[in-house]
Amino acid sequence: MTKGNNEDGERMSRRVMLAGTTLALGIGAAGAAVRSAAAQTKISQAAAKYQNTPKGQQSCATCVNFQPPNACKFVEGTISPNGWCLMFAAKT
Repeated sequence: MTKGNNEDGERMSRRVMLAGTTLALGIGAAGAAVRSAAAQTKISQAAAKYQNTPKGQQSCATCVNFQPPNACKFVEGTISPNGWCLMFAAKT
């Protein structure tokens, strides 16, 4: 074997190895940035058609998106446990 060869007998250039590493790190960083941005983006109460009263048996307190004591994963602002919006998804 010649100097610089890997175990398979194929030569991998430093440039190819660095490019692959850079690409992998870039993809990981981009994915983290997208997750972070998505986690911080909420819609307005008006866009969600939020109301401070329940809709029949549906209320924020029984929604999987409600975050006690007064927040929502998707809707911005103060959310009443007795409220309701289009993002309602019943807890199972």
